[in-house]
Amino acid sequence: MNWMKYRWLYLLISGTLIICGVFSMFTWGFKIGIDFTGGSLLEYRLPNGSVRTYKEELINQDRKNEIKGELEKEFDGEVTEIRFENVGPTVGPETLKRTIYALLISASAILLWVAYQFKNFKFGISATLATIHDTLIVIGSFSILGHFFGAELDFLFVTALLTILSFSVHDTIVVFDRIREKRKSGYIELSTLANNAISETMVRSINNSFTIIFMLLALILLGGDTIRWFAVALLVGTISGTYSSPFVAVSLLVTWDEIEKKFKNNKKKKTN
Repeated sequence: MNWMKYRWLYLLISGTLIICGVFSMFTWGFKIGIDFTGGSLLEYRLPNGSVRTYKEELINQDRKNEIKGELEKEFDGEVTEIRFENVGPTVGPETLKRTIYALLISASAILLWVAYQFKNFKFGISATLATIHDTLIVIGSFSILGHFFGAELDFLFVTALLTILSFSVHDTIVVFDRIREKRKSGYIELSTLANNAISETMVRSINNSFTIIFMLLALILLGGDTIRWFAVALLVGTISGTYSSPFVAVSLLVTWDEIEKKFKNNKKKKTN
């Protein structure tokens, strides 16, 4: 199948999703968890099975007892504390700073490692742009989910984001490696190599992704409130990573190669 024939469509779809996410980020922003802002988070399970959450600058033991008493009086039954976290005001910003550093270091390491392994910076930059694509998709989706469903950015979200980067680049390297192996047999157009590589790895990639998606859906439905948004972030990243490896990273690589050839040909014509 001629996958690369539709590469502009793949990039258009990705660009549209990223623009929607960026629009949401600038319009609605994010719901930031206490991991980044500092403060206290207290959750109680009510007699009717629902969960009541309190977020304040500081919740001490007296305040906890006061809240519990009010809830037991309001709902006429025993309430159970299921979560209590205190994060200092200086810890939150420091965590955010380290998160940004971690993402930058990861992206730089991916670029250099892939470029070194494939002896070509085009491979490294294409793989890095695909991981940035997945990062923007996940972050943008959480801005939308935060606005409509209350999803928060916390340290579990950061963990999910770094996990997604490794998954995305792993899938990309599988396709790139197949392109490299086929290129050893002699000169063939990169677009042809890309079509063959995608066709040969597509079934494996989809099967691998579906096993992860089924597990994450189970966590979202049955895992409880604490890890639900963590699982959602991984789910969005898994779907995005499965898409970006063949349709973003390879499309960028082929497009870059063709633009480079046209530039060299035009340069030769002018010289002659």
